[in-house]
Amino acid sequence: MISSIAELISDRIGTMPAGERRAAQTLIANYPLIGLKTVAEFSTAAGVSSPTILRFVSRLGFQNYPEFQSALQDELAAQLQSPASRTLNPASPSGAVSPMLEATLDNMRETFRHLSDRQLADIAARLADRRGKTFLIGGRFTDPLARYMAAHLAIIQPDVYHLAGQESIWRDRLIDMGKRDVLVIFDIRRYQDSLVRFAQTAHQRGVQIVLFTDQWLSPIARFARHVIAGRTGVPSAWDSSAALFVVAETLIGAVTRQLEADSARRIRDLESLR
Repeated sequence: MISSIAELISDRIGTMPAGERRAAQTLIANYPLIGLKTVAEFSTAAGVSSPTILRFVSRLGFQNYPEFQSALQDELAAQLQSPASRTLNPASPSGAVSPMLEATLDNMRETFRHLSDRQLADIAARLADRRGKTFLIGGRFTDPLARYMAAHLAIIQPDVYHLAGQESIWRDRLIDMGKRDVLVIFDIRRYQDSLVRFAQTAHQRGVQIVLFTDQWLSPIARFARHVIAGRTGVPSAWDSSAALFVVAETLIGAVTRQLEADSARRIRDLESLR
């Protein structure tokens, strides 16, 4: 499978010099639009020289800047695809189960290939931090993942809240959010404007955001402390959240292990109340 530019950055940012890291971080924070500007405009936004931008592009495996921009344009076109357009251009024969299964398994493998153990450990440690609250929310099709993750985390630690209902209800919860808190957001293409607005306001209040998104990156990435870019494309009119679901379960397990003594005691107390 062809890696997205965001995935290439995730794989190689650890070997980049400081200037190239600034270029990478600027691109992720304004993905993909800043990369579609001229080299001079990109370099000004990143605060680095134009040759640094060209070295960054080369490190990602591109022969030149136009080739890099062409790849970004292809990603943007894929990001904007609607279910209708994918229905009109089926990727597999009608009713074929095997291609769907293979694509889903490939999505899981590719997602974890670009997700480092250190990143998973850092996110798990943040979610296990008892000094703050954890809020979870998702979009129209991804909110069930947020609800599922919240249901598990609420068993092993207090102050875990799933934000449901209308946007005005979530925004009212912002009054309870601060710098020690974590907001976990699930948002895949076509990205939900209300979630972007909510993430921006939470970020302004100092809330640390963990974003579960797809390989094309929700605009919420510019506000996120941690970004999990999972593979979601399958031969269907609809994207698949299976890979993100497995990452969520992986983090649930990691947080449970970190809170082993406390979570075991809490589970026993919960059982005694039933």
